[in-house]
Amino acid sequence: MITDTQTPSLNDLDYVPYLDQNGVITEALQKKIGVYAIFDENKNLKFIGYSRDIYASLKQHLVRQPQQCYWLKVEIISRPSRSILEEIKNNWTQENGDLSINDQANQKLWTQPIDAKLCMTEEDKQTHNNSDDLGKIKLLKKISRRVQANIEEILEKRGNKMEIRFNPKLKEQGLLDLK
Repeated sequence: MITDTQTPSLNDLDYVPYLDQNGVITEALQKKIGVYAIFDENKNLKFIGYSRDIYASLKQHLVRQPQQCYWLKVEIISRPSRSILEEIKNNWTQENGDLSINDQANQKLWTQPIDAKLCMTEEDKQTHNNSDDLGKIKLLKKISRRVQANIEEILEKRGNKMEIRFNPKLKEQGLLDLK
């Protein structure tokens, strides 16, 4: 649905599976501008965002929060307008009634690279503290690969068939984000 004149109600939009029967996000959203709401398996709202390329944003969210991405509601707009996008997002948030989805901690989970350092074991922490700079980089890459493997396993169980490529440079900092 494309609109420029009215703000659609979140409740009026249909749920769309996050991953279609082919295990991919619908390519019809590539390079589309709009607002989207992400729901968990039980259709509980988890995040509202907007983007100039909904497909690319949804792919990032799937990697960052694979357990939360089961259903979507999307509103595509024909002309890029930050004020229209913000208005729709704010209206959907108000309609939902749970303002906590916009708190900084929740937003960070959906919009920032994954911090693999949070998954360090006690042994990892000791190794990190006793390593030189090169040793720290190697350890952070190892931890990042471990977290990446976990994400890939979750996505495979979900039936994902999309290619997922992480930025190798960020792994040196203990961060994971799509390339």
